[in-house]
Amino acid sequence: MPKSKIFHSLLAVAFLSSFGSSMLYGYNLAVVNSPAVYIKDFYNKTVVSRNGTGLSGETLTLMYSLTVSVFAIGGLLGSLIVGMLVTRFGRKGTVINTSVLVFIAGSLMGFSRICGSPEMVIFGRFITGIHSGISLSVVPMYLGEIAPKNLRGFLGLVPSIFIGTGVFAAQILGLHELLGKEEHWPLFLSVVVLPTFIQLMLLPWFPESPRYLLIEKHNVHATITALKQYRAKCNIQAEIEEMQEEQHSLSSVETLSVWKLLLDDTVRWQVLSVVVINIGMQLSGIDAIWFYTNDIFKNAGIPAPEIQYTTAGTGVIEIIAGLIGCFTIEKLGRRPLMIGGFAMMGICSGGITLALLLQTHLPFMRYISVCCVVGIIAGFCIGPAGVPFLITAELFKQSHRPAAYIIGGSLNWLSNFTVGFVFPFLQMSAGAYCYLVFATICVFVAIYVYIVIPETKNKTFMEISRMFSKKEAVLETQGLIHGDQLKLKKMNGYGGMEHASLEFDSSSS
Repeated sequence: MPKSKIFHSLLAVAFLSSFGSSMLYGYNLAVVNSPAVYIKDFYNKTVVSRNGTGLSGETLTLMYSLTVSVFAIGGLLGSLIVGMLVTRFGRKGTVINTSVLVFIAGSLMGFSRICGSPEMVIFGRFITGIHSGISLSVVPMYLGEIAPKNLRGFLGLVPSIFIGTGVFAAQILGLHELLGKEEHWPLFLSVVVLPTFIQLMLLPWFPESPRYLLIEKHNVHATITALKQYRAKCNIQAEIEEMQEEQHSLSSVETLSVWKLLLDDTVRWQVLSVVVINIGMQLSGIDAIWFYTNDIFKNAGIPAPEIQYTTAGTGVIEIIAGLIGCFTIEKLGRRPLMIGGFAMMGICSGGITLALLLQTHLPFMRYISVCCVVGIIAGFCIGPAGVPFLITAELFKQSHRPAAYIIGGSLNWLSNFTVGFVFPFLQMSAGAYCYLVFATICVFVAIYVYIVIPETKNKTFMEISRMFSKKEAVLETQGLIHGDQLKLKKMNGYGGMEHASLEFDSSSS
């Protein structure tokens, strides 16, 4: 099969799996931003019709915060069951089978006003959260397993581009000229069914993950058939041999539970890395920016009629930044994108604080705060938006990978919920200083990635596993006494631990 046709096949799978899944995550992050006033008014009118009295301002804020953050509760549940689903149905099978959740959620939210039920909106948001929680783990896992090692970074960041596209789609459709009118908000919430329908029609025609078929299902014939569509003929034998090497290295081909993964000392640095980057990804403040963009711009002094267009303009930045990350990751590597992205977000978060404090005395600072918002979004989409999911796939063997995604995904969504629920109250109490919390977290994660996480570009899963085994041996030998003298370096094309007088003993790994 010609290489161009193989690339197009891989790109089609990346497009379809992200279009009907990852894009919905981005869309649902931003979709509640524009119609917030109309949704609150619907809640209040419904309570008045039921009880004869309206809701207090605090109760209405609490109810709307629940509508925003219940999406993350659903996401947490989805991330907890993804391991069971991918083991039973496979990677592609899970993407397809869970699409029914989107149709259920779209129906609930679409008919909520006709039925006079705020509960349908909240429950619909909860179900879309479950779907997104599953999708955020299974799509990068699927793409990471079907991609050859030289394209794994590129394909692994395609979902992050679609997350940005989903946010942008919500911002554009939320304009007053389109679905931003009061009568259209139920339709605005429920159009998520359209991309999922397209995905459901086309994705089943593509093969399942070859690694899943061979390592977990022991189906060599199906593996070869899948690889013929995803690889050049000359690479198939080498690919199968690499998979079999991984299969033989596993003490058991059974998928590990989360508890067993946490107790496995051989992967403790991988687990810790997944914990740090997934928590940091959400506590970086990006969800506060996405959930409450209009409020942030309002506080920055942007005239009310211009806010929706300013917000939509940030969506263009998200897509451009995502494309930059996608097309540079195989050249620059994973670490520079994460370190640079988190550092940029930290600097811009500090900049927002400074701008908001000074804008009463210096009117031009309101534009600085807008630039900082754009900088946070750009920094996030370049690296932290997608690389953590890709890294989670790369740091673990087949038997460990689902449990690793459960850990990373659950922490991701718990942090997402915390920010979505707490941010409006934090903003009221701490004012501009709340962004300093995000700045501190971003800088910490950037430093952690620089010190601990090695480069995984162009490495097989087995090579990555061996490199972490060597890292473990180094840290045990040194006892972390001379931690300040340990530096990451390039070694055989891969990040290793360097010490002036240290040599790796292959027997220790």
